[in-house]
Amino acid sequence: MKMLITGGTGLLGSECARVLAEGNQVWAPGSHDLDITSVKALARAFACSAPEVVINCAAFTDVDACEQEREQAWRVNVVGTQNLATHCRRYGSLLVHLSTDYIFDGTKPLPEGYVEEDLPAPLSFYGATKLESERVVQSTTEVYCIVRTAWLYGIRRNNFLKKILARVAAQPHQEIQVVADRFGSPTWARRLAQQIARIIASGERGIFHATAQGFCSWYEFACFFLAQLGIPHRIVPCSGSSYPAAAPRPVNSLLSNKRLMDLGIASMRHWQEDVRAFVQESREELLLEAGLPVIESITD
Repeated sequence: MKMLITGGTGLLGSECARVLAEGNQVWAPGSHDLDITSVKALARAFACSAPEVVINCAAFTDVDACEQEREQAWRVNVVGTQNLATHCRRYGSLLVHLSTDYIFDGTKPLPEGYVEEDLPAPLSFYGATKLESERVVQSTTEVYCIVRTAWLYGIRRNNFLKKILARVAAQPHQEIQVVADRFGSPTWARRLAQQIARIIASGERGIFHATAQGFCSWYEFACFFLAQLGIPHRIVPCSGSSYPAAAPRPVNSLLSNKRLMDLGIASMRHWQEDVRAFVQESREELLLEAGLPVIESITD
């Protein structure tokens, strides 16, 4: 099967390219190589590759920057997505579009997670652009899968875990505050890529939630990760109000994988299991990147 993965060198795009390479003809250009906001660039790309499946991992995901750079955020997240959807309709391609927990306001009482049918109410401009991107997909093409996920981490690009490790490495004796009153399901990009592959193979269409099982706070996530690496630290819990930001964040970012489970195609695992697997695979690279000596694991 011919596949085009936009944002193909990013956190999720690179994992999708890796997972889907077996048995498929995959082209995974980075955002600098294929600009989805350019109709001409997309026209050339589709004419050359004629993809049967397009996975849209290209997005403006800096949540706070979206508040200041609204025109660019809208251009990438909404206009770019509409361009892709238009070309997918023209070529008869399946569009798999990635979305986010940020389309919800996070007011649902814990430990309930948001299901696919819940009404969106984004708090931030980023969330608003991603919600609108879903709408343009649905109004432009009938052949689509919208996959909402949250708290994504992996070995590529910068993400929460790599930021925490870098701070601990740079300031090993300094107390570091991490938010303990916002909750979500940390999701390994590799596992999500495998789930996307399974959704495509199933032939099912529509909206899906796909995050790891279980949930935790950012504080618990950071502590568990560092414990798997065997890194001593002075991380302490704090309130989200201690970190005023340009964009408000939902308190409850839990997404329930209800539809995947109902269809019998869920392959997401518990977040702790995946963090262990991620660290086991990437320990040396993580430590070297942070400027730390490579050490044996110390698990809790």
